[in-house]
Amino acid sequence: MPPEPGAKPPLSLTRIRVAWAIALAVDAIQIPAAAAGPLGWFLDVGLDLLTMVVLWALLGFHWAFLPSFLTEWIPYLNLAPLWTLAVALATRGRGGVDLPLPPKVIS
Repeated sequence: MPPEPGAKPPLSLTRIRVAWAIALAVDAIQIPAAAAGPLGWFLDVGLDLLTMVVLWALLGFHWAFLPSFLTEWIPYLNLAPLWTLAVALATRGRGGVDLPLPPKVIS
């Protein structure tokens, strides 16, 4: 049965887990970095750019990444875990494909 038009292809569980780990780590770094003053702001901007590129490479384009990227530039709104929310929306219903295991070698 062919996939529905407009449906995104399934993602491997490894990609989903890596995306979740990155999003949780970035959100955990950005909350205390917001209190670091101007240095924290530069760290936030660089981290946001890098996070958006990496998540886009892992999961493909999703509209949830754009608001997460743009709202991170608004002071005090970046205290919300928006990257984690974006990954939750981008991976919703796209999991369940495991990577194939290598064949067992019997010697």
